[in-house]
Amino acid sequence: MIRISIDAMGGDHGPGIVIPALAAVAVRRSDVRFIVYGREDSVRPELNKHPKLAEITEFHHCDVAVSMDDKPSQALRHGRRVSSMWRAIEAVKNGEADACISAGNTGALMAMSKFCLRTMATIDRPAIAAIWPTMRGESVVLDVGATIGADAHQLVDFAILGTGMARALFGMERPTVGLLNVGVEEIKGQEEVKDAGRLLREAGKMAMDYRGFVEGDDIGKGTVDVVVTEGFAGNIALKTAEGTARQIGEYLRAAMSRTLMAKIGYIFAKGAFKRLREKMDVRRANGGVFLGLNGIVVKSHGGTDSEGFAAAIELGYDMVRNRLLDRIEADLDLFHARHLQSSAKPSNHADASNE
Repeated sequence: MIRISIDAMGGDHGPGIVIPALAAVAVRRSDVRFIVYGREDSVRPELNKHPKLAEITEFHHCDVAVSMDDKPSQALRHGRRVSSMWRAIEAVKNGEADACISAGNTGALMAMSKFCLRTMATIDRPAIAAIWPTMRGESVVLDVGATIGADAHQLVDFAILGTGMARALFGMERPTVGLLNVGVEEIKGQEEVKDAGRLLREAGKMAMDYRGFVEGDDIGKGTVDVVVTEGFAGNIALKTAEGTARQIGEYLRAAMSRTLMAKIGYIFAKGAFKRLREKMDVRRANGGVFLGLNGIVVKSHGGTDSEGFAAAIELGYDMVRNRLLDRIEADLDLFHARHLQSSAKPSNHADASNE
């Protein structure tokens, strides 16, 4: 059984969308069980609407709910041990749950997750990884908001983390990886990005297939399976893509209702527009995975509906089912072992001086 802990009070809508999402996932996944944390007066009425879900759900009342406006430090100070968010994360730490899902305050969720679960031994900072629809299928993009301004070693860590997620999610042995840059030429970009590229090239054959630098338009093309960047650029790219999808959707709706001929044309092309709408539906890619922690935490978009929250749950489910943490730990061990070997080798200059 895969056990998933749920912060039912997170997001803009709370239990009203969370509980129906659990019911939907339970129908599709017979081996899932839920541990739900929240206020009883809000959660119980929703849970009672789904008797079958209640049979596979363990509920715990929490007096405190972290609000979307709370500062991370404030939420950590007042919400530790007692809030629904903290207790859902703590269930993963204690081995009671395999993954935690919350639509709550992103900063608070990250602060609590780092404090409670801690980062993996060789990871300086965690990253948030998103699933990105592309022309070729889907890619993993990270970091989309956790770490602003990463150095070369942190970018390399992100590449390894993203590779582990792509292997777990897409079933690939060696996902292709690219560093997001202002050009594909080796001489372009910030020094941190160029240094990260050098480290990845020197690492030799690993679980990833490093392809060098990629540009912004390569994300949508699906040029590589994993796109690596720091959180400032990644978050802007993510929000820009979401806004562009909504903008195009509005343009299409306006164009199809402008004239009688356009309305008739829409009737004939309805199937094609339905497929396009599904492709552009941000709910299908909802859920950012916190990578680099000693546990799986998935952040759902705060304003999503039950379908979107269900997608975030299934993302966490897939990460557990496909042993995400084991894959990442193996990849990190391999990289650092090779990096130590490379550092221990004498340079040509040192060899010449000894002759």
